[in-house]
Amino acid sequence: MFQCCIFDLDGTLINSLEDLADACNWVLRENGLPTHPVDAYRRFVGDGAYKLAERMLPESMRDQQTAARYKALFDQRYNGHYLDKTRPYPGILELLAHLKKKGVQLAVLSNKPNQFVQKICAEAFGEGFFAAVWGQRDGAAKKPAPDGVLAILNELKAAPEETLLIGDSNVDIQTAKNAGVASAGVSWGFRGRQELAEAGADFIADDAGQLEAYILS
Repeated sequence: MFQCCIFDLDGTLINSLEDLADACNWVLRENGLPTHPVDAYRRFVGDGAYKLAERMLPESMRDQQTAARYKALFDQRYNGHYLDKTRPYPGILELLAHLKKKGVQLAVLSNKPNQFVQKICAEAFGEGFFAAVWGQRDGAAKKPAPDGVLAILNELKAAPEETLLIGDSNVDIQTAKNAGVASAGVSWGFRGRQELAEAGADFIADDAGQLEAYILS
């Protein structure tokens, strides 16, 4: 049984794809640029808001200054629409409640800007589930760097050998490897089972029940 679970947010705990795509496409339309299908954003997200802004732009506009300007426009739009369609995946609320009742420490580690991570976790899950919530902070190395995991372990006084990192992408699996903790992939997320298997996930869950059984085994 794992004593500490660190969850990715987007694509793992919440299905936020439509809200992310809608905010990006709104910015693009407002500036006379081509938009993308919602499914395209499965590959755009996962590496932070700056990379998301860069990937949504035409290749000829992907310089640092332009990407930074469009990230700011995205942040402004998304700030008012981050929970329009975003909801926890089926079974996630029950999973978190069961794990917490068993005494498992729960945390969130995301490459999404910290301001949004804090708001979404508070509003979508309420208070009391998570002992630590970490989004991307200025000057901090983002996943797959191990820094966030190590900071959470230190904050919660958790042992690496008793900790599981759960996510939906190869970035999450590599983060776990870099931090020296076990990894579990969720096939219901943005990237799918094949990417998780190729990344070397220790376990892949197809639903919240399977994940719970693995954590408590």
